[in-house]
Amino acid sequence: MAQLSTKIKLYAAANGVASVDFMKDVMLQDDSDGKGAYIKEWNLDIAKPTDTQLASYETAATTTEANNVVISTEKQLMVLGISTRESMMMELTVGKQIAQ
Repeated sequence: MAQLSTKIKLYAAANGVASVDFMKDVMLQDDSDGKGAYIKEWNLDIAKPTDTQLASYETAATTTEANNVVISTEKQLMVLGISTRESMMMELTVGKQIAQ
């Protein structure tokens, strides 16, 4: 399940808000009661989304989060001087060794 913050960013972008500051614009809270995070405070100039509206962003938010993991991994590999292709080759080699 995608993070509430990711769904809010996508909702905001779809409604003309380029960025969301989660320290000022939107405050999230989780009361540790098993219900998860919720919007405690909404200070954007667009309507606060309903739960149904946020739920409609689940697939897009999951895709965004997965893409962000890939981008982050590629950046880390670049810092180490390893290309994505080299990384894939290492994974294949290690996978073959484990399978044997």
